[in-house]
Amino acid sequence: MSSFLAPYNRLRGIPFGRRLFSLGVGWRAPYFASIRPYVAEYRSGYAEVRIADRRAVRNHIGTVHAIALCNLAELCAGLVVDSLMPAQLRWIPQGMTVKYLRKASGTLTGKCHLDPSAVREGSVILPVQVFNAAGELVFEAAIDFYVSQRK
Repeated sequence: MSSFLAPYNRLRGIPFGRRLFSLGVGWRAPYFASIRPYVAEYRSGYAEVRIADRRAVRNHIGTVHAIALCNLAELCAGLVVDSLMPAQLRWIPQGMTVKYLRKASGTLTGKCHLDPSAVREGSVILPVQVFNAAGELVFEAAIDFYVSQRK
């Protein structure tokens, strides 16, 4: 079972449980803490993560920085691949292709879904979409994970 999914399932039903889980993700993988993610929904094969538009993630033109969007996308995809990974396999991201579709501002929501049958040894590509508060698609990513046997 996923190292992240079990704690999420334990915490999601208690007050502030999702916030605690989200803080824990940032503690376990510190770089993700830089975007202060909030894991809104998480289940096997699906993750939905939100970030707030705040000064620390903005660029010089006042929108959410491209790398903050990449960070959000990698977190979404990482949670999903982790939720589907059999115990004998491990994963690591090996590439990312992105498309910036419009200026990203306001609360942003990253969504990733993957069918469990897609997980196998070798390259597994996870699609991530990021939406603004109006539901407009602002960013897309395809994150390539290398899946191999545990040693």
